[in-house]
Amino acid sequence: MTSIREAPEAMPSGGLDEKILLTLQGLPGRIAFSGLRRVLHAHPESLSRSLRRLEREGLVERSPDGYRALGEPVGSSPNLPSDLRPIARVDLPPGALPESVLGRLSGRWFGSLRWVGVVDRPGGRLLAWARRDGVGYVLLGIERGVLRVFVRGESSGDDVSEAEDAAYELLGHAVEALRPSGRTEVGSVTFLSTTEPGARNAIEN
Repeated sequence: MTSIREAPEAMPSGGLDEKILLTLQGLPGRIAFSGLRRVLHAHPESLSRSLRRLEREGLVERSPDGYRALGEPVGSSPNLPSDLRPIARVDLPPGALPESVLGRLSGRWFGSLRWVGVVDRPGGRLLAWARRDGVGYVLLGIERGVLRVFVRGESSGDDVSEAEDAAYELLGHAVEALRPSGRTEVGSVTFLSTTEPGARNAIEN
């Protein structure tokens, strides 16, 4: 599983190249430059040089939406979308368009959550944010009229509570995105994991 840990400052370029590829393969989709910098804790200039080199070698593709890996996986690339733990789900209100809702959330920062990019998986794409404490990801997706929020499934100990707090923080902003006029009623909210009562109240009130 890819961990969001601080990379050494004096990392050889080859080491950074490999970390970039592993990250892009573990988060298959379109990952923003700022998201890569945040996940890898890499210096912007070093990251730019590595990305340009990987583009020249045909290993990475750049688009206006971010970067994605090309070719065969490097080493033991993790598969993040298969290791997700659902935290909560919200039924979309009638007439709410998934792409419109995702568009209002995509690319934004929310409190302790920093934008990473879009992750592709068989069931549909997920939006990904990095927790500011550098421990893990929080992801959000919409499928069949239901918005779902996930965290990584490997959380344990005190990190479980922190991961769920971050997920509920994102859920609160997602609920707001479902009612941009301030009058639209959202669908029912289902909590799929235990947490402190205060976290749920932040969503329900």
